[in-house]
Amino acid sequence: MKNRITKLFASKKKNILSVFYTAGFPALNDTTSIAVHLESAGVDMIEIGIPFSDPIADGPTIQESNKIALDQGMNVELLLKQVAELRAKIKMPIVLMGYLNPVMQYGVEKFCKEASTAGVDGLILPDLPIDEYVNHYKGLMESLNLSISFLISPTTSEARIKKIDALSSGFIYAVSSSSTTGAKQEFSVEQQAYFKKLQSLKLTNPFLIGFGISSHKTYSQACEYGAGAIVGSSFITCLKESKNQKEDIHQFVQSLIS
Repeated sequence: MKNRITKLFASKKKNILSVFYTAGFPALNDTTSIAVHLESAGVDMIEIGIPFSDPIADGPTIQESNKIALDQGMNVELLLKQVAELRAKIKMPIVLMGYLNPVMQYGVEKFCKEASTAGVDGLILPDLPIDEYVNHYKGLMESLNLSISFLISPTTSEARIKKIDALSSGFIYAVSSSSTTGAKQEFSVEQQAYFKKLQSLKLTNPFLIGFGISSHKTYSQACEYGAGAIVGSSFITCLKESKNQKEDIHQFVQSLIS
């Protein structure tokens, strides 16, 4: 069976919207309902965050959501159970994103097998070293039809970008800046130059731009250069402040794409 991420990027070349949220936030059992509302609002793909006690690459918004989810009892086992439940209700690709530590503690092989069985299509493990992936996990993930996306940033060398392109499957996560996650009003001239450089490299994989997407303007700019955008912190804020989850999620998505 063809991977859902591969199918998405084959059928839709531009304006892809992927939304990140933390499993078990704002309430422990919200993981499924949020996914259902996102799909009905027109989102193309979801990235579900695996809560971790030390999420160093994330800004304060996502860090806080991690702490709340963990305090409420979220863990890898429960997350995989919730993913299996929500897979029965949605068709779009599901990506699990998180730090390597909880995955290692759970057991990488066990995690990958159970994620695949639950209906996960891809993984983003930002602190997984490329060489470790090649030497230990590439065969495992390929055998389970799990795509892997690596991150690149404005400081990533051209040689490394090309190496990452050769190893990624599905898409590349292009981080818009070398800082932590968080909402921005617009992209700087330097950031736009970096996006243009990525375009000029004619990569095999499409790239999605993440970090700082929080408005129609930043979403549109990201879509101008890449295949689409990844939204995280601003959506976590939306969930935190929401009084009516379904309505607020629909309104949030529409504010980005229309």
